Amino acid sequence: MNPRVKSVSTSSDYKLHLVFDNGERGVYDCSDLLDFGVFREFKSLDYFHQAHLGLGTVVWPHEQDICPDTLYLDSMKE
Repeated sequence: MNPRVKSVSTSSDYKLHLVFDNGERGVYDCSDLLDFGVFREFKSLDYFHQAHLGLGTVVWPHEQDICPDTLYLDSMKE
């Protein structure tokens, strides 16, 4: 099993700055999701910045989430 997200912060260029429970840090770029289904709400930066932790991954108020394995495997490690 891949590590889960321990903390998250957002940036104005649609990136998630992540710390995983194994201590690794990564940056996940959400800009490719902006025109995809339920993620279109991310175009509003106010909404995008409402990202928070939920069950080891990143979630938003209207129940969008990103698979924690995707966040770990596809993030650029720092």
